[in-house]
Amino acid sequence: MSEALTQALPGSGSRGGTRTAARPYWNPYVVGFLLGLVLLATYVITGRGLGATGAFSSIAAWLSGLFSTDHVTANAVHSRYWNDGAPLLSWTIFLLIGAFIGALVSGSQAGRVGLTIERGPRITDNQRLLLAFGGGFLAAFGAKIAKGCTSGQALTGGSILNVGSLVFMVSVFLAAYALAYFVRKEWI
Repeated sequence: MSEALTQALPGSGSRGGTRTAARPYWNPYVVGFLLGLVLLATYVITGRGLGATGAFSSIAAWLSGLFSTDHVTANAVHSRYWNDGAPLLSWTIFLLIGAFIGALVSGSQAGRVGLTIERGPRITDNQRLLLAFGGGFLAAFGAKIAKGCTSGQALTGGSILNVGSLVFMVSVFLAAYALAYFVRKEWI
């Protein structure tokens, strides 16, 4: 592993004068196959695919309901996720919790858990956080207006060959390649 890569990995920096290297990432083909099995099981058990946007909508409806139940029930968007003020009735909340726990277990096993800010050498921590939160906001806003997050669009929509989902994924890759040149200095 190169010196620059070793320093960039969470949990791989020097602590107390000793250098500890993180374990390699899981095999992406095996993990992809397992994710496919999870998607298949989700279809069999729930009758629908994976996606996280609904969980956030359930939480937003519940939080809004704490202030005004009448507003939530009268709002066409929030009322779909209201669940009579019980957000835990949405199974997608447990999907998010499970994804977080799975990531934590995976990261812990590989020695990659730690509070770090991943960034390039030409950007400050504050700039990186601002870019991350800005990008996260755009992704969340896009997921809401697209009626699905990247998980829902790529995994669920792609698995049933939904034309809109396939166009979405091609667009994501084209936009990423087109934008990469302009933001490369953030990382190199």
